[in-house]
Amino acid sequence: MFLHDIKQPEGARKKKKIVGRGPGSGLGKTSGRGHKGQRSRAGRGILKSLEGGQSPLIRRMPKVGFNSKRPKVYQLVKLEDLTRLKEGSVVNAELLKSNGLIKSMRKPFKVLGNGEIQKALQVQAHCFSKSAEEKIVKAGGKASIIK
Repeated sequence: MFLHDIKQPEGARKKKKIVGRGPGSGLGKTSGRGHKGQRSRAGRGILKSLEGGQSPLIRRMPKVGFNSKRPKVYQLVKLEDLTRLKEGSVVNAELLKSNGLIKSMRKPFKVLGNGEIQKALQVQAHCFSKSAEEKIVKAGGKASIIK
């Protein structure tokens, strides 16, 4: 078998439907869109959310909760990641950024209580989980919140 012998299997390529090319083509005049109306026009068709006079589902459902347009998204730092730092060091945004534990110094970060810690560290963060704060204090360290 050679490259010039290779052919595509039957039905691999479908011919494009050419519409609006006279009555002999089978799809002339209205191009298979019927006569007049919204569906025959170019552009956007009928929205899926419209229910033809019936009250839309989105309006029938009760309103619950609130979504902020600018939510506070914390960078997460696990307690087990802080074990590689020196004992007695002050853990702040600069130290975490230099060790690659957070990506941005501008965004707030939260310390989570995943893992254990035996070193006494002074941790300064925007937010702590309850378990993280307890574990830091239990290890002899200090957890202070940055405003």
